[in-house]
Amino acid sequence: MALSRGLRFCARVFSWIPVLIITSVVLWSYYAYVFELCLLKKLSTCLCPVAYLVVFHVCFLMFSWTYWKSIFTPPASPCKKFQLSYSDKERYEMEERPDVQKQILVDIAKKLPIFTRATSGAIRFCDRCQVLKPDRSHHCSVCEACVLKMDHHCPWVNNCVGFSNYKFFLLFLSYSMVYCVFIAASVFRYFIKFWVGDLPNGSAKFHVLFLMFVALMFFVSLMFLFGYHCWLVAKNRSTLEAFSAPVFTTGPDRNGFNMGIKRNLQQVFGEDKRLWFIPVCTSQGDGHYFPVRSLNESSTSLLANEKWEEEDEEESDDENMGESN
Repeated sequence: MALSRGLRFCARVFSWIPVLIITSVVLWSYYAYVFELCLLKKLSTCLCPVAYLVVFHVCFLMFSWTYWKSIFTPPASPCKKFQLSYSDKERYEMEERPDVQKQILVDIAKKLPIFTRATSGAIRFCDRCQVLKPDRSHHCSVCEACVLKMDHHCPWVNNCVGFSNYKFFLLFLSYSMVYCVFIAASVFRYFIKFWVGDLPNGSAKFHVLFLMFVALMFFVSLMFLFGYHCWLVAKNRSTLEAFSAPVFTTGPDRNGFNMGIKRNLQQVFGEDKRLWFIPVCTSQGDGHYFPVRSLNESSTSLLANEKWEEEDEEESDDENMGESN
């Protein structure tokens, strides 16, 4: 028992190494650009370093903000409604016949907005978390929890990317690209001078070389990753759904949640376009329910969602009354 706890602790410590690497590179780029290039050495005599510093700090601020939100926004998990009650759990565990167990889950799922199924056609149930999985949710073995609309577990943010922080992750990728492009563009003329030997000898000379190299290297890798996730958003798919199509009662359908580009964007970024590029939570819904493309399922899920929202409102009213009493 103590050994397993020690191994888990070590795994948690080592999981922060990629984040420390990214943080170290960004802090070094800040020092190299601000102090070595703009303040200490003043390499540019024809361009105003103040304008460069203002734009740089805006890019740096947005990058840091989105990176922080991607790391420290906890992944959303299914609410209590998707957990088995004590009686249902006891009945499910006491039952030894698999067919009867499946039917128990089917009966419970009738009260919930669940429309996806396992590949076998059964209700998706997590034995570890003891919850019925909402549509698009999956169990993360690293976080040891079921995550709503799970996309993937990203080691570079040491967090699960899902419903609660997917917008922040996309903005992190986009502002990372902007940060890299700005550095590469503003350092490019000094990079040319480096090769022709016009730069004075000193530490700034090597900072220019490495800034250019690192910025371009990260930009190329981020460009492909960001482009892939833009395609996923346009199709309303997660990374997991891109590899394994969600299964509905009618069978597998990769486009089951595709509601058109406009509505797909609104699901992730919200309806207010002024907040699309700011790392605040504007995603639609609560991660437990998503409209489906099929007309028959859409009408059914709409009724289920209305019933779900009414029950949530009634429960919240009851809790508020209980607190006031």
